[in-house]
Amino acid sequence: MGFRCGIVGLPNVGKSTLFNALTETQAAQAANYPFCTIEPNVGQVAVPDDRLEKIASIAGSAKIIPTQLAFVDIAGLVKGASKGEGLGNQFLGNIREVDAIVHVLRCFEDDDIQHVANKVDPIADAEVVETELMLADLESLEKRVPAAAKKATGGDKEAKAMASVLGQALDLLRDGKPARLTEPKDDEEARLFEQAQLLTAKPVLYVCNVAEEDAAEGNALSAQVFEKAKAEGAEAVVVSAAIESELVAMEAEERAEYLTELGLTESGLSRVIRAGYTLLGLQTFFTAGPKEARAWTFPAGAKAPQAAGEIHSDFERGFIRAETIAFDDYVALGGETGAREAGKLRQEGKEYLVQDGDVLLFKFNV
Repeated sequence: MGFRCGIVGLPNVGKSTLFNALTETQAAQAANYPFCTIEPNVGQVAVPDDRLEKIASIAGSAKIIPTQLAFVDIAGLVKGASKGEGLGNQFLGNIREVDAIVHVLRCFEDDDIQHVANKVDPIADAEVVETELMLADLESLEKRVPAAAKKATGGDKEAKAMASVLGQALDLLRDGKPARLTEPKDDEEARLFEQAQLLTAKPVLYVCNVAEEDAAEGNALSAQVFEKAKAEGAEAVVVSAAIESELVAMEAEERAEYLTELGLTESGLSRVIRAGYTLLGLQTFFTAGPKEARAWTFPAGAKAPQAAGEIHSDFERGFIRAETIAFDDYVALGGETGAREAGKLRQEGKEYLVQDGDVLLFKFNV
């Protein structure tokens, strides 16, 4: 299952620095956290997870394979993008193809780096991008909602549900709010809302790019962004691009010491990757054996057969059961043998909702 986070932002906010740091950092740590370039502007990045190494150590695994996210460096944006100005059509097209938006905002003062608006105002910067996305969605819905409402008068149940949920989204947009605040009243409306592929329906992670001295606690500008994120049901993290650029050239031990000196427990990029993973509603299960220990991504709420399908479609199609050990039990009891002897290895069937951290062995027959 491929999940893609699109990195957006105005010029001189640190968007390219963030993407380049992701590229360079992951390449430098290829042994544990591989990064590979799929296209010139797409990179596959490992999701940091300390649990995987613990599992690998207990299982005596020869190889460790983390789960991954794709980050896309999206084309720049100018006002009027919704009408095709600049690279507008390319920008909007790229946004449609990602699962979540990582919006980099400048939250630092620096006279040597000119801001396109000649003032540092992350909220205003965010609104430039959001306005273009809202305008594109408005144009789409102002055609689709009346058409669905008209069809609904003829007794079409799907059209009625579509008019209801997209009408709610249209009202939000007209009020200057993103479509992701829409609340479908049932599964059918949720399905139709997802199918609509609205740009402002995508989850958003705001990345506050701050000066080095503000990396641990943020500053007044990043605090404004966090308030905005909370009001919108979005997420926000603080990153210092200056620090991330320095970390790239360091060895692991040196990097850890440097972060400690700065009052940080992990790099900003690790927070971005993990936040993107959480933003998409993703969780992790593990498989472990002598050959490899591996982390797998699955959407929260998935049942055992769907999780098995993340490994191979045959596993889902021929699913019989899942031998399941909770992560804490796996570690406390020294792995599969200890868990089995202690009665902590469970046989779960097709209705089992996989939990984050489960160590699984799937039984299947095709």
